[in-house]
Amino acid sequence: MPFDNDLAKRDIRMMKVKMKISGGFRDLGTGIAVSLIRRYISTIRKNGIFFEGINSAIDENPWMPNKNLN
Repeated sequence: MPFDNDLAKRDIRMMKVKMKISGGFRDLGTGIAVSLIRRYISTIRKNGIFFEGINSAIDENPWMPNKNLN
């Protein structure tokens, strides 16, 4: 059973635990890189395309959600 039922809070939880345990990151660039990677992985998981998303990122063509909001 998850600690909460809110996906946004669940995404932030591991980053907050990392900050508490290790004291955060040594520099801003590393923190930004880690957060971008975690955000991308979270998005492709929620869209059900984890392996396709990882493969496309390795091929330097990362998956982007459909922006058509019509």
